[in-house]
Amino acid sequence: MMKRALWQGLVAGAAGAVVMTVGEKLEQRVTGRPDSHVPARVLERLLGMTEKPGKQPRAVNLAMHLGQGALAGVVRSLMANAGVRGPVASAMFTVVRLTNDQILENATGVGAPPQTWPRRELLVDLLHKSVYGFATGVVADVLAARDGPGPGQRHAALRPGRRSDVGPVLRAVSSSR
Repeated sequence: MMKRALWQGLVAGAAGAVVMTVGEKLEQRVTGRPDSHVPARVLERLLGMTEKPGKQPRAVNLAMHLGQGALAGVVRSLMANAGVRGPVASAMFTVVRLTNDQILENATGVGAPPQTWPRRELLVDLLHKSVYGFATGVVADVLAARDGPGPGQRHAALRPGRRSDVGPVLRAVSSSR
């Protein structure tokens, strides 16, 4: 399961990061909000790179944005392969993704705790990370469903009163195999 979860998670997380990025670009066109270079600054500090004031590190920003998204996707894939799937699992994973960001941003001194942010900035971040979490979840769930129910789902099916299904989308994917 681990090898499968690794490649599926990298694919799901990268897909989620792309969907989130497209959403961010659309939102920025509507709101006029500038690009955030926090991901680049975090990666620069983690790697001990020299930050260049005033320079927009687009390549570094993209590398951190997609790389962090792909790596975090492995967690969601592990969830899906274990049988923890669907919207509730994606909501739980979104919290993991937000937590990962905050640990890295605050530990490197690039960011500040979210409770100190302006409310609008916080809402925008929550929106985009939720898009990432749910997009990653859909891909991870579909990939994991190809291999049938996970151990948690099989266990649920054995217990009276527990729901063993994971939603109509995954049932449709499973029945089309």
